[in-house]
Amino acid sequence: MDIPAHYEDAEKMLRTEKPDFVEVITNVETHARFVKLAAELQIPVICQKPMAPSLAEAAEMIRVCKDAGVPFFIHENFRFQTPVMALKSVLDAGTIGTPFRARLDFNSSFPVFDNQPALRDLEQFILADVGTHILDLGRFFFGEMESVYCRTHSSRLDIRGEDVATVVLSTRAAGMPVVCNMSYASRIENESFPETLAFVEGNLGSAELAPDYSLRVTTAAGTHVSRVPPASYPWVDPRYAVVHSSIVDCNRDMLAALQTGKLPRTHAADNLRTLQLVFAAYQSAGENRVINIQP
Repeated sequence: MDIPAHYEDAEKMLRTEKPDFVEVITNVETHARFVKLAAELQIPVICQKPMAPSLAEAAEMIRVCKDAGVPFFIHENFRFQTPVMALKSVLDAGTIGTPFRARLDFNSSFPVFDNQPALRDLEQFILADVGTHILDLGRFFFGEMESVYCRTHSSRLDIRGEDVATVVLSTRAAGMPVVCNMSYASRIENESFPETLAFVEGNLGSAELAPDYSLRVTTAAGTHVSRVPPASYPWVDPRYAVVHSSIVDCNRDMLAALQTGKLPRTHAADNLRTLQLVFAAYQSAGENRVINIQP
């Protein structure tokens, strides 16, 4: 591969190359440093999730970019997964009426610590890693939340953080419960990693995201079953297709925002609301109580 230049200093690289935008994909504790550097140099910035290791630091990153007039987006691709978008369309169409209860599941026995051994040393794991996605989907499907209750569990002696979390969200609009189950310790009959599964009940019916990209919608007329697989690209690993393919649409949305000056779906100020739920979940687990979310 012909690489015309390489750098050991990020500031020198950005000043020399003057990119149209920069994406920060470093460890979370370094995100603020590079986001603020991009803002100082007037370069639009995209940041991988989680945005920051604390809510205060995330808010400060947003403030710095806003004061500099620099676009600041978060790469949150789960919203763009084909099954997720299909379920969102069903909910928005009112096919199952008004939802009154929902469940979002990301449960697996996938050997994540074998693939990424550094994850063993994280004091905060599944809520910070997977929870940023799943709690964001709760907001995407059902709107803002008024409260969070969470219990966590570590199933192994060789990890520092939690690998199991159960979060009960309550929607601000209707007080509707949304149960979010996350686990890397679940041995189940049909392994669905890395799919997010869902079950939503409404006053006119129900909708379910089942394994193998199955969407089942049940109303008084019966059950309609369809398959909503991700788009296929030659570079995609089939085992991770639902994640890898969603990156294309996530990037497309952010590119359009950079070109038009409009906000993408996953801008930083929106993602701050998701981070608020993540850190509230950790507080709830630590104090064993419901945490109310400020509007």
